Amino acid sequence: MKDYRQLTQEEIHVLEQNGCWAEDWARVEVAENFRPYNFHRIVLYGDIRLGSFEKSIEVSKGFFKHSGINDATLRNVAVGNDCLIEKVGNFINNYTIGDDCYISNISTIETTEGATYGAGSTISVLNEMGDGNITLFRELNSQLAAFMVKYNTDKALTQRLKQLIDDEVRVSTPDRGVIGNRVKIINTKEITNTVIKGDCEISGAARLSECTILSSEDASVYIGTGVICENSIICDGCSINNSVKMQDCFVGEACQITNGFTAEASLFFANSFMANGEACAAFCGPFSASHHKSSLLIGGQFSFYNAGSNTNFSNHAYKMGPMHYGTLERGTKTASGSYILMPATIGAFSVCFGKLMHHPDTRCLPFSYLMAYGDDCYLVPGRNITTVGLYRDIKKWPKRDKRSKQSKKSIINFDWLSPFTVGEILQGIKILEALRSASGDNVTTYNFHEYVINASSLQKGLKYYDIALRIYMGAVLKRAQKEGFFGKPKSDAGKGPWCDLSGLLLPESEEKGLISDIKDGTIENISQVLDRFAYINDNYSDFRWAWSYQLILDYYHLDELDESACERIREDYVRARRAWIAEIRKDANKEFAMGDVEKEVYEDFLSKLDHEIDYEN
Repeated sequence: MKDYRQLTQEEIHVLEQNGCWAEDWARVEVAENFRPYNFHRIVLYGDIRLGSFEKSIEVSKGFFKHSGINDATLRNVAVGNDCLIEKVGNFINNYTIGDDCYISNISTIETTEGATYGAGSTISVLNEMGDGNITLFRELNSQLAAFMVKYNTDKALTQRLKQLIDDEVRVSTPDRGVIGNRVKIINTKEITNTVIKGDCEISGAARLSECTILSSEDASVYIGTGVICENSIICDGCSINNSVKMQDCFVGEACQITNGFTAEASLFFANSFMANGEACAAFCGPFSASHHKSSLLIGGQFSFYNAGSNTNFSNHAYKMGPMHYGTLERGTKTASGSYILMPATIGAFSVCFGKLMHHPDTRCLPFSYLMAYGDDCYLVPGRNITTVGLYRDIKKWPKRDKRSKQSKKSIINFDWLSPFTVGEILQGIKILEALRSASGDNVTTYNFHEYVINASSLQKGLKYYDIALRIYMGAVLKRAQKEGFFGKPKSDAGKGPWCDLSGLLLPESEEKGLISDIKDGTIENISQVLDRFAYINDNYSDFRWAWSYQLILDYYHLDELDESACERIREDYVRARRAWIAEIRKDANKEFAMGDVEKEVYEDFLSKLDHEIDYEN
């Protein structure tokens, strides 16, 4: 804690000579090495604390000004060391300001009675007219938000979660607004009841009211021109710029929201990008993107999702060219008018359009296309498994995680084949085999609900699903051997159905156990809930092996795994991978033959496929 003293009469005289005035100089405390010479035309009310002002501040590239306070009115304010505060049009009231800050050409910075800083309020996502189902607070992540949405009808659970979050908000809410170290605030009109953590830059914002900005040294936040942000929380590494209007929102790590985007009662998590359009009551999980003015995200859950203009929701048909932001979403409509059906691959939530909403069973035919010809809808099972687009997406998503190591609150599992997705594949195989058994092999089409499946598509779907199964089993076996837990699983944890909580892949049994522990009081605070999510993710390999071990035994009709069985599985894995790459190569050749891809891009892609053999061992 810093030592402060009262001003000397000589220091008061110098300040008054520089046009400074205080309601009561006795209520002004300063650091031991305080010098009064860099203070001009300031008015001080209430309790004031000032640090030392010895360094210069870089106000623009190569332009340094000496720290100090000029042309400002302060009331009940503490200012740290080496800050430059100048040209405050109205006042700064009830605030604590850290070290090395630059605040210039602003109107008002104030904390008023009852400030919440955007924490503790409950918003309604998915149903804009419904009761609140998400309580905003600093440590919210995509898993907890998805959990609250998923079990919103469980009143005992929701009440207990609300209580735990309210307890956390109560102990973490500061007495007054705080501006951290190395914060830059310039050309901004109004900041009210807002906590601004260190290394944040606010330039030209219109109004920030009841907000928390969780900036940090390795993941700074930028708030730019014309931004109006009310009752919201913004996490590390975000950029909010160009006349964005946001109310009752949570913005997770490394998100970018820009170009007039408007958002109300919505959530945006890890690496999402929003521009031009609008969101209302939207749950935008990791890697959600919207670029167009005509895009309205309302009342839906999205992840790894690219919302386009009108019918152009995501351009899966555009494969080897420039990488568009999102293509691994499930139930996404493509530019060609087809749909792609996937389980929540790489942590994606379901997004369904049109007739997909009527038949949840379609989720059991993952990685599929749905195409409309007139009044008929044709389902192409498993087709997307062998496309250039999927291959490209598998490679690109981990590289697009822009979060710093210290600011990864939301968990993202990037496995495209997992117990969750492979469980859907197994269900898809059962459905296709049942259709073939019921109608026989001597037919041209099969009917599945309102959809038509061509006989050739059904056969290829089974082939593609089997390729994916053998790739998954071989890869999991290889990892298990390397990680040292090869053999019969030590426990049954991981067996049974799996779930996706907006990026966290987990056994349903673990999710149910968490619910029980919250309800019965075993979990005593919200941090323990978040820790449980982290624990589940840390033990993903163990859970996955418990699930996969039984799958391998069943698929190969084994009682136990021995060396000969492992060798057979490895050989199947290699053959399946090579068949997969061969199909992707055919897809690339087809696209190149259409004349849509430059030869250099095409050859570079084929070169990457040639190196896939490196991953076989």
